[in-house]
Amino acid sequence: MNYLIEENTQNELNEPLISYENEGINSLTYSVIGAAMDVYNNLGRGFLEAVYKDCLCIEFDKRKINYQKEKKFEIIYEGIKIPHFYCIDFIIENKVILEIKAQTLLIDENIKQTINYLAVSKCKIGLLINFGESSLKYKRVILTK
Repeated sequence: MNYLIEENTQNELNEPLISYENEGINSLTYSVIGAAMDVYNNLGRGFLEAVYKDCLCIEFDKRKINYQKEKKFEIIYEGIKIPHFYCIDFIIENKVILEIKAQTLLIDENIKQTINYLAVSKCKIGLLINFGESSLKYKRVILTK
């Protein structure tokens, strides 16, 4: 599985390296990042992930962004559904996954988790947003093949 990672901070809303505008994904990811920025500007850092998720739901509702919170995906092994599953923080408009963190900094395992979520969800773009740093940090994880 090939992927590309675009990294930004709250003060840098750059043009994406890969454009999905014909599918409306770029404007959707900008809206989601904007919602996260509003939450961060209101709360700052130091809260649990659950608090940020709840506040994001309010922001998504205000922006009329369709989402599913804590969406579960089954894991099938050799044709058998196993008892464990993936639980993705948000599926946005059935196009983008959103994974929320509230940690000191993002680590490689967070990116790997997002890549796995993209594979199981069949979405092309994942947003990994961290509320735990001195400014809001986010990464776009894009499947390229």
